[in-house]
Amino acid sequence: MNRITKLFNIQYPIIQGGMIWNSGYKLASAVSNAGGLGLIGAGSMYPEVLREHIQKCKKATDKPFGINVPMLYPNIEEIMNIIVEEGVKIVFTSAGNPKTWTAFLKEKGITVVHVVSSSKFALKAQEAGVDAVVAEGFEAGGHNGREETTTLTLIPMVKEQINIPLIAAGGIATGRGMLAAMVLGADGVQMGSRFAASEESSSHENFKQTILNVKEGDTHLTLKELAPVRLIKNKFYEDVQTLYTKCPTPEELKELLGRARAKRGMFEGDLVEGELEIGQIAGLIHDIQPVSVIVANVIAEFEKAKQEAATF
Repeated sequence: MNRITKLFNIQYPIIQGGMIWNSGYKLASAVSNAGGLGLIGAGSMYPEVLREHIQKCKKATDKPFGINVPMLYPNIEEIMNIIVEEGVKIVFTSAGNPKTWTAFLKEKGITVVHVVSSSKFALKAQEAGVDAVVAEGFEAGGHNGREETTTLTLIPMVKEQINIPLIAAGGIATGRGMLAAMVLGADGVQMGSRFAASEESSSHENFKQTILNVKEGDTHLTLKELAPVRLIKNKFYEDVQTLYTKCPTPEELKELLGRARAKRGMFEGDLVEGELEIGQIAGLIHDIQPVSVIVANVIAEFEKAKQEAATF
């Protein structure tokens, strides 16, 4: 048992990222049942849809699970009240100031974790009273930090600054990656892309198959003027790059982005006009497996790599 398994009362220090359009109750409950911590991704759910997923998750697992809440989304107050009403005891917040909701949640007996992309924000999260932080390197898929700091350098830098538990994210999908992150100072890891390519992920089969085809260099961080996001290079991505040649305003970028691009790509399977968010580590993902197999394989590789490292 380490600080993360103790904090969440889980078997393995593996957290499933709360990815929009990928992280419904089926994925979250499967990860929790496999010994990790599953997270329902509230970012792609209307409040009452979130309530439904929470209730279904409670029926699907008797293990701890949590909710990932991007604070830049609307209906945030309603979402937080639903979390409290449904008795969820773990919340991961992101994309906002941790001071805004941490005190409210902790007063309700909820464990709070905040996602950060720099040592500066890790310290602010610690000062706000969170129980742990996720430090996410810029290899990660989806919305990302503006600092473009890689996981390899971010984790030890954050470790040097904080004393609360540290979860590493960004570019981790294997047991060896997990061991590397923990050698650098992490107490646990958060994996998104690997679980996006699982049988229980709620994303469209088209998107899952596309993840398997991603090679080195096939993703890129863009839309920094709005909210930096790592995307697979498809027609929509190329349209964004073409617009950049004209020095667009943020308003023009928003017009191209339109509404529900991420849903269109990841949930509905439009590989041409949809927004396809995935991390650089997708180049190491070669199969779609049940969550139970993914977790078992990661742990087995972690233990084997640890034994090999002891012989160096």
